[in-house]
Amino acid sequence: MNVAITAAHVVPVVGDPFDGTVVLTDGRIAALGEKVKVPKGHEIVDAEGAWVLPGFIDAHVHLGVHEEGEGWAGQDTNEMTNPVMAAARALDAINPMDKGFDDALAGGVTTVNVNPGSGNPIGGLTVAIKTWGRVVDEMVLRSPSGLKAALGENPKRVYGEQKKTPSTRLGTALTIRQAFTEARNHGAKRDAEPDLVHDALLLVLNREIPWRQHCHRADDIATALRMAEEFGYELVLDHGTESWKIADLVASRGVPVLYGPLIVSRSKVEVRDRIPAAPGILTRAGVDVSIITDHPVVPIEFLITQAALAVREGMTPADALRAITVNPATVMGVAERVGSLEQGKDADVVLWSGDPLDIRNRVLRTWVSGREVYAFDVETMTSRWAARY
Repeated sequence: MNVAITAAHVVPVVGDPFDGTVVLTDGRIAALGEKVKVPKGHEIVDAEGAWVLPGFIDAHVHLGVHEEGEGWAGQDTNEMTNPVMAAARALDAINPMDKGFDDALAGGVTTVNVNPGSGNPIGGLTVAIKTWGRVVDEMVLRSPSGLKAALGENPKRVYGEQKKTPSTRLGTALTIRQAFTEARNHGAKRDAEPDLVHDALLLVLNREIPWRQHCHRADDIATALRMAEEFGYELVLDHGTESWKIADLVASRGVPVLYGPLIVSRSKVEVRDRIPAAPGILTRAGVDVSIITDHPVVPIEFLITQAALAVREGMTPADALRAITVNPATVMGVAERVGSLEQGKDADVVLWSGDPLDIRNRVLRTWVSGREVYAFDVETMTSRWAARY
């Protein structure tokens, strides 16, 4: 159904806020402004001064591949039987019926990047999807949207326990270098047979998709920067827990950081220096920062809570909103469709009771591609989701 949201305080993220109307037509944002005429046949939603924003974006989650409350039956995050799983696809393990997708909609999150885990040096292909749909194929925005890799504690622990390579940081780096070298040699052969692993790595070497590098410690981040320079691929730092310690170096390389999760314990050595001030420190240094939950590590509905925490610790409100909208959209390669309220973009729109950076406010209604998929009834304090089947 086509909708016109009137009498709203509109925060487009790109451009100045205004009081006015947003028109959703055939799944797109047809018009927005202070004085916009409502087209015939559109349902009018009187916002009564409530806030309208683009759907939020979390660029690092395990939604649908690590289902909550399902134990081993819903755990499909890591295929830890081979250190190089470049051809494995998160897409093939996503269950849209995972309860986390409903939580995302209730938290105003309409787009996510689903990643394989960090048990392998090279974990597999990521995918950018919407958070509402019956089957994942209907939800895809970009596939693949990156190739997940990991440095640090996780791969050395996994394969060290198996008495296999890699069991050290130097072994992990070697495994990645060998994989890229083999892929490059494979790509140079004119008569080479198709190879799923090499072909996936060539997407990175040819800069068709980014290399999504899980790393926490500053020394691992330096290794990630070193290898990116060696092989010439587009690097994205996932987590980057200690990136604030070398913010100037990260900024000088033009590498974006997906920082988080912020609301977690110091569960292992390499995250002991995580600080909520890091997003602000990085942004002020010139780094493009996105804030992530790593769902289900932090439940996805608390993405906005983490952004509010970053504001409390020195990030500007405008930068915090960019860190959960346009910045992750750019990293995922989907900014032409989502991440801001602009004419022609997907009608992924959320009505908030007030400023979302004030945690007392909440989502009232969520639209994905123009379809209302979530609503909250203030009188009864109950939520309603559109049926996925």
